[in-house]
Amino acid sequence: MPPNVEDLSLHEQVLLLALRDEKGTLESRAGMYAYALGGAILAELLLAESIRIGEEKKQPVEAVASKTLTDPILEECRAAIAGAKRRKSAQAWVSRFAGIRRLKHKVAEELCRKGVLRGTEDQILLLFTRKIYPTTDPGPERHLVERMREAIFGDGEKLDPRVVLLVALAHAAQMLPIHFPKKDLKRRKERLARIVGGELIGGATRAAVQAAQSAVRAAVLTAVVIGAASHSSH
Repeated sequence: MPPNVEDLSLHEQVLLLALRDEKGTLESRAGMYAYALGGAILAELLLAESIRIGEEKKQPVEAVASKTLTDPILEECRAAIAGAKRRKSAQAWVSRFAGIRRLKHKVAEELCRKGVLRGTEDQILLLFTRKIYPTTDPGPERHLVERMREAIFGDGEKLDPRVVLLVALAHAAQMLPIHFPKKDLKRRKERLARIVGGELIGGATRAAVQAAQSAVRAAVLTAVVIGAASHSSH
């Protein structure tokens, strides 16, 4: 039985948005997708009440007592926060999660298990092989994109919190133009600002949206600055 979108974690949804359906490789415009994955993990941990973020300026994150999480990636990340010698900022954890070894493959393998992707290999110049993940079931991603389209280009005042989170993460990681024309997104600039600001939802999810997307944006900016500095030094 094919999975519903609700059966997919936020980090699984983010990866679907970043992959080419037929080729199973990353979209060229998904260069910052790993930070969106990191933000998605942070948001899931917040929603599961496995962590909390302090109100201090640097947004320190700490683990709270909770039952074991069924998602191995989430459990790994919660354990890392719990075992840290000092509290780190939300931005620092997003960057840390984005750099987890084989993160893309770990998320993709779970999507393969759920029947959405298929893991295979292709050759590069007959010299190297790489693991790729073409889409087996396009339904979940199509549903995700349509729900995002309704949120961005509609006028509803009450949106699904997880759709808002996905839009906010994709926006912070500059991934929305993969699925929607830039000129159309520009026309909805004010609407997008309301969505990523959490205005169209409330409660704990609003805090998760704001924390995750601000941490992703900060991590992306830091990565761009470091990359530019490294390039200029050469």
